[in-house]
Amino acid sequence: MERVTEAFAWPARNAQWVSKIVVIGLILLIPIVGTINGIGWMLAALERLRGGQDGLPPANLGYLGRGWRLFLVAVVYGLAIGVIAGLVYLPAVLIFIHEGRGSANAAAVSGAVLLSLLSFSLVTLGTLALNFVLPSIVLATERGGIGGGLRLLEVVGAARASLAASLVAGLMLIAASFVGSIGIVVCGVGVLFSTAYSLAMQAWIVHCFEQGSRPARAA
Repeated sequence: MERVTEAFAWPARNAQWVSKIVVIGLILLIPIVGTINGIGWMLAALERLRGGQDGLPPANLGYLGRGWRLFLVAVVYGLAIGVIAGLVYLPAVLIFIHEGRGSANAAAVSGAVLLSLLSFSLVTLGTLALNFVLPSIVLATERGGIGGGLRLLEVVGAARASLAASLVAGLMLIAASFVGSIGIVVCGVGVLFSTAYSLAMQAWIVHCFEQGSRPARAA
């Protein structure tokens, strides 16, 4: 995992990296299809790294078949986080509605506020946790398809077995997410291109995690 920080610079090593990032960024404009293709492009970059090839893969709309499984797995995990948070938030909404019809009970309103804060905290914590197990999810989905990626206990077990690598990879994925959001600050549409760059970073991070989580060979 000692080379994981090279994720920031790796996408720019190829002479044509700007045009590739731009094309993938433009494809991301296509609802759902663009996201699936971007995930597949990230997996193609991961495969190139495994083969010792430097530089980003060609940028086109040819990665849908590669990316749809991981896309569905990510959607399921995202929905699970949303449902859990929603179950906590729903009572707060009901309390607010009930108390808004008459003289509000301070204790009930306070409880609803606490439930609202708890629900948002669950979303935040769930998203952070997802970052730390994401490399394991990617690898499990590659090996076992959608079913493999959704075997939560096995995914968490794989992440815990290489705890240091998972922590480093998770922190780097958070950094990659930050890079992906920079485009919002610079220019609204720029987020598409910074997101494409962050996808390339993710490939490097998962590759480093995969190498760092392999058991050491006996001498």
